[in-house]
Amino acid sequence: MPDTLEKLQARLSELEDQIEQEWAAHRETMRYKVERGRIVFEEGVREAHRAARVHMWLFLRRSRLLVALTVPVIYAGLIPFALLDLFVTLYQAICFPIYHIAKVRRRDHIVIDRHNLGYLNAIQKLNCMYCGYGNGVISYAREISARTEKYWCPIKHARRVKGAHNYYGEFCDFGSAEEFQEKSARLRRELRPSKDAATDD
Repeated sequence: MPDTLEKLQARLSELEDQIEQEWAAHRETMRYKVERGRIVFEEGVREAHRAARVHMWLFLRRSRLLVALTVPVIYAGLIPFALLDLFVTLYQAICFPIYHIAKVRRRDHIVIDRHNLGYLNAIQKLNCMYCGYGNGVISYAREISARTEKYWCPIKHARRVKGAHNYYGEFCDFGSAEEFQEKSARLRRELRPSKDAATDD
């Protein structure tokens, strides 16, 4: 059973690599490119986007009143997102160098770029920026907590975990003390920045 799970985990990693390759190939068919962090559209794309934009007054007119009333509830989430962002950034800045864990790059998770799309009006752009930030912070915090879990307690749960992070499949089986003793040091070493990989605690 553990062998089967490890094989499936390896297959999942292969599929994720394939998805990355397909995504890269798909990007080449798009009518834009990213140059030095800036999105550059092909000729005529921006004009077509502007022509497709739903003007703000029409957008507001089409919105249901109950949807509009939820706006303060949604945007109140900005406070816990910002606090979580601040906390995990400070946490990894303080703790990860001590644990010899490679730091998570915030910009790999928090991506705010949809406001560059000309077919979105100002409200839609603001919503997209907020969603990019909120989901990015969750992804960023998850990666930091996943690396922490791999460092401190790389043991699978007794019950199946839904939506487990990428490191979970390599964790030790629940109840296997021998495996925990054997694998813990190696799992910790895997988290090190490449320049620290050869050194011990």
